Amino acid sequence: MRFAPEPEQVAFGQVLERIFAAAGTPSVVRAWARGEHGPGLALWGRAARAGVFTPAAPEALGGVGALPVELAVACVAWGRHCVPGPLVETVAATVLLTRLAESGEPAPARAWVPRVCEGQARVTLAAPAAGPYALDADVADALFVVTADDELRLAPGHGPVRRSLDPARRLARPRPGGQLLAAGPPVRDAAARAAEWAAFATAAQALGVGLTLLDRTVAYARQRVQFGRPIGSFQAVKHRLADTLVSLEFARPLLDAAGVALAAGGPGAAADVAAAKVAACEAAYAAARTALQVHGAIGYTAAYDLSLWIGKARALRSAWGSPADCRARVLQGDIIHL
Repeated sequence: MRFAPEPEQVAFGQVLERIFAAAGTPSVVRAWARGEHGPGLALWGRAARAGVFTPAAPEALGGVGALPVELAVACVAWGRHCVPGPLVETVAATVLLTRLAESGEPAPARAWVPRVCEGQARVTLAAPAAGPYALDADVADALFVVTADDELRLAPGHGPVRRSLDPARRLARPRPGGQLLAAGPPVRDAAARAAEWAAFATAAQALGVGLTLLDRTVAYARQRVQFGRPIGSFQAVKHRLADTLVSLEFARPLLDAAGVALAAGGPGAAADVAAAKVAACEAAYAAARTALQVHGAIGYTAAYDLSLWIGKARALRSAWGSPADCRARVLQGDIIHL
């Protein structure tokens, strides 16, 4: 199977690239990590108005329909520029609320999804598939919680904020209780669908992170001189960079295939998404290791911008499904044959 982006998809990605490039995201990320959210929230609003969240919502709720391939374009750009904020969790919450609306519980979706698509509200989600913490709950207008009892609640608040491997990923446990929005099998089914979209968005974001890590490492290898020659001319460095590129390029068609499977809504989508996530996240993690090795001691320095992408690659690797979990899902399902 061959994948080629449509001109509209390419144009969408280019618009987001310009928005993120103009924002100077390293400084935005560092401010976000300190709890200074102003620059990050302004960038979030611009991205939302450009249509980042509309591919996860139907037209009736302010979106453009379920378009996972377009969502992947947005998430790759998000990862390339290391933009902070609960991107994946917002996508997952949007999909969950939309599915509940389709099953007869429209009120939460009508209250929140149009506002999310317009950039007027920020939401995050805590669910069993992602662990006990919610990402960036301190900047969210709504913290949704899926409980182990198949309840969807609007949490009354959250506990202390903690940092993850990525200092810009700020985690907090939701407080128990809160408003009950829905319960039972509809919540279970909607949460499962939302987790698939979350894993898919995480894979796309990780691919973008890996691509930037490779670009920055290649640029450094061309300018760093040892023994009178750029280190990029050394065979060992060439091989390491080539292996990183191959891993990222092999992950890309798996991501495209997962997007097609999600759009079709077939029973094999979960396995395709798992294959894409493990490939993209492992490729990004390998890119981070290569970047550290090629940069040497400076790669470990928190003041160096490279560290922002390295931390994110490590954190995304286990977000919304560890590598072992994803491999198990691949073995349980049928994968699209490329």
